[in-house]
Amino acid sequence: IPTLNEERSIARTLDALSRLVNVAEIVIVDGGSSDKTIQIVENYEGSKKIKLVKTDFANRGRQMSEGTKHANGDVFWFVHADTRPVQGCGKQIKELMRYNEVAGGNFKIIFDGKTKWARFLTWLYPHLRSIGLVYGDSAFFVRREVYEAIGGFRDLPLFEDVDLYKRVLKKGRFVHIDLPVTTSSRRFEKNSFIWTFFRWSIFQGLYWIGVPPRILARRYRAVR
Repeated sequence: IPTLNEERSIARTLDALSRLVNVAEIVIVDGGSSDKTIQIVENYEGSKKIKLVKTDFANRGRQMSEGTKHANGDVFWFVHADTRPVQGCGKQIKELMRYNEVAGGNFKIIFDGKTKWARFLTWLYPHLRSIGLVYGDSAFFVRREVYEAIGGFRDLPLFEDVDLYKRVLKKGRFVHIDLPVTTSSRRFEKNSFIWTFFRWSIFQGLYWIGVPPRILARRYRAVR
């Protein structure tokens, strides 16, 4: 789990993950939080499952990459700090990973909140998936040997999740599990939804036609 100033979200995420019986360990990689994130995580560290890693780089891809260096399992599950899985998610990952042809996968997304925009995003994401657009807030999981074979997350300032997904696909099946993870719609709700969604769509399009993420990142300020 990569964190940066996640005091409003991280406790609920850790509560949800800690209840999952098939999760052996939880590695939190902090990118230099200045709020109460560290304090909240440290309160959970009494659990044998939870490990906190502090870094001085606030880059989600690099943080998740660093987390794999401190993990012992043979499957990596990358969960954003504002994303909460339901009971059964860990069991499903474990069962699917018995099949060698499965390289990784993800989950159904539900955006929290009662706004029409949250409902719209929840409706939209399955349609994006059907045309090959898959994002990290759907809680990717990847077989360790596959992750290491492709070199893991690249040091990208943007779209590190999409980049990883495309490379995992070359190594085997990427399966979709129809159990929900609930994630925040905050990045679309800070300002006008229509304007934010329009900008997000433009950046997606530019990335898919080949504009390098480092160039796009100069004009994109993501809400984590």
